[in-house]
Amino acid sequence: MERHVEKLLNKLSVVFITIATIIFLFLILQTPQTCIPTTNHPRARLLRFPKSSCDSARRDYVPISKKNERLWTAQDWKKKVNSYAQFFQSLRDQRLLSNHSKVLCVSAGAGHEVAALSEVGTRDVTGVELVESPPLVSRADPHNLPFFDGVFDLVFSAHLDEALFPARFVSEMERTARVRGVCVVVVEECGGYEMRRILRMFKHSVFVGAKNVTLIGLRMTQIIMRSRNSS
Repeated sequence: MERHVEKLLNKLSVVFITIATIIFLFLILQTPQTCIPTTNHPRARLLRFPKSSCDSARRDYVPISKKNERLWTAQDWKKKVNSYAQFFQSLRDQRLLSNHSKVLCVSAGAGHEVAALSEVGTRDVTGVELVESPPLVSRADPHNLPFFDGVFDLVFSAHLDEALFPARFVSEMERTARVRGVCVVVVEECGGYEMRRILRMFKHSVFVGAKNVTLIGLRMTQIIMRSRNSS
C-alpha cells in the first residue's frame, strides 16, 4: 500500500514540475503587452502603471549647464549663498580669510559655500562631497581626502555633526590645513559639554574662539581652530 502511495506521489511531483516548467517558459518567451506599439493612441499606455522596463516613460537628457541654471536662479539658492557670504565676510573681518586664501569646503553639498566664497572674492576654492555637483563640488570621501598634507589656508565644514566618523572627519580637516592655517566648523547650536567633545577631536590644533551664529536661517555654533603642526 505504501509503495503505491509513493509511486502516486512521484507521478504527481513529475506532473507539477512539468506544469511549472511550461508556465515559466511561457512567461519568459511572452512579449509584454506594454512593449507592443499601438497606433491608435500612442501616448495612452504612458498613463498606465509600468509593468516592465519596456513600459517606462522616456526621460529627456538635461545637460549640467541647464540644471545649474535652474538651481542657481532659484530664490532658495540665492538666500543660502547670501547667508554663507555674510558668514565668510565675518572671517575676512577677523583676517582669517582673504582673496588669496586657498580654501577647502568639506561636505559641501550642492556648493552654496563654494559659490559664497567666490562672491566675497576668494579665488582658490575647492569643494568636495560624496556626490559631485559640477562645477562647484568634486567627488571625494570627507573621511579620506585626496589632498597632500598642509595644502589649505582654511578648511571649512558646516556638516561635522552629520559625519559618519566625526573624529576621522576632523583628522582629515587638520591634516590638509597648513601650519598656522585654520579649521572652521559650524555645528548645531551647542553648550559647554558638546563644545568640549568637539574640541577634544582636534588633536593638532589650538582653540581660537567660538560663538553662536545664524546660518541659512538656523541657529548654529561656529568653532575656529588654528593648526599648530602637521598631523
